[in-house]
Amino acid sequence: MDIDNLVHMANRIGQFFAATPGHADALEGIATHVRKFWEPRMRHQLARHLDDQAGRGLDPLVLEALQVHRAVLG
Repeated sequence: MDIDNLVHMANRIGQFFAATPGHADALEGIATHVRKFWEPRMRHQLARHLDDQAGRGLDPLVLEALQVHRAVLG
């Protein structure tokens, strides 16, 4: 899948969870959604994007969620 599409999808998830009360809960919600609903291939591609491009294009909340909960990406 195109990384730009994955970044867009992750940012949309982040927009939803941005309204969650409590910063830590928002971070966990984003990570949990990615773990539950994204196939491993998508999660691995996003992990490579974090490593290779420092998460270029990800909203700050999404980037933080994926860094804090890196294990969900596999």
